[in-house]
Amino acid sequence: MLQDDEPRITISFYQYFHISDPQQFRDNLYIQLNEIRVYGRIYIAKEGINGQVSLPESNKETFRNILYNADPALDGIRLNVAVGDNGKSFWVLRMKVRNKVVADNIDDPKFDPSKTGKYLNAYEYNEITQQPDTIVVDMRNHYEYEVGHFENAVEIPSETFREQLPMAVEMLKEHKDKNIVMYCTGGIRCEKASAYMLYKGFQNVYHVEGGIIEYVRKAREENIPVKFTGKNFVFDERLGERITDDVISHCHQCGEPCDTHTNCNFEGCHLLFIQCGKCAAEMDGCCSDECKGLFQLPADDRKKLRKGSDRGRAIFNKSRNNTLLRKNAITS
Repeated sequence: MLQDDEPRITISFYQYFHISDPQQFRDNLYIQLNEIRVYGRIYIAKEGINGQVSLPESNKETFRNILYNADPALDGIRLNVAVGDNGKSFWVLRMKVRNKVVADNIDDPKFDPSKTGKYLNAYEYNEITQQPDTIVVDMRNHYEYEVGHFENAVEIPSETFREQLPMAVEMLKEHKDKNIVMYCTGGIRCEKASAYMLYKGFQNVYHVEGGIIEYVRKAREENIPVKFTGKNFVFDERLGERITDDVISHCHQCGEPCDTHTNCNFEGCHLLFIQCGKCAAEMDGCCSDECKGLFQLPADDRKKLRKGSDRGRAIFNKSRNNTLLRKNAITS
């Protein structure tokens, strides 16, 4: 793909709707998407579909038609085109059937994720956030919020969406009379979160249509102020879209201003953390002296060490607590 001159784009999309047979739906869709060289990651569940894909730009409308033909509920589905991207973000097509497209830990059958708050486009978001009775809530994880977020956004300090939902209700319970504006990367998490807040008795609940990606695209298109600062974390090989030149986070190892996410080079770890170029060179792209030493072992020895390793479960926890900071680091 790197040598392919045909322009590609990266698209994120989702839709909450009922799928009676997710496995059959997945299999039929896979065959058609594979034929038009769609690569990426798509999750399918009885509650709907969620995906991030790379495809030839010339196949965008064919892609849209394939989704519509798969189910009429996908007619008019929003396709969020990535900001500042060459489309070479995924290399294979992976489609998985899951219990839910966004894990939420909600078991109550009365909860309906399709009964959501009101959409806000870019202009409407800028207008409502000028009102003093508005609270902006970031429904992403800490490592996403850390490198970029909307002005005055409240962070829900949790590592998973399923933990954030009840935490958001608890944090905002004294503000049920205010405008609650929720946002996330592409819209799927904040849309479900807005439905959950309504389910929990909040009245004035809104969410940003298409998330940060669509907001930035529309704001630039309409030449209105962009209220997002920093970098928008994305879940593909880019690990981020530059929205403004502001660098609001720090290297997790030396503390210098930096917002470049990377995975630890030692295959048995692959911790996601922020690392500046200087530390990357000094640490061989590793998160710790321990991993650096293991990374420098012969490949066969590293392979043996990877077996049974569960270090990946620590992902983001280190970054949140800054335990990677080395001696003489400059802390923020």
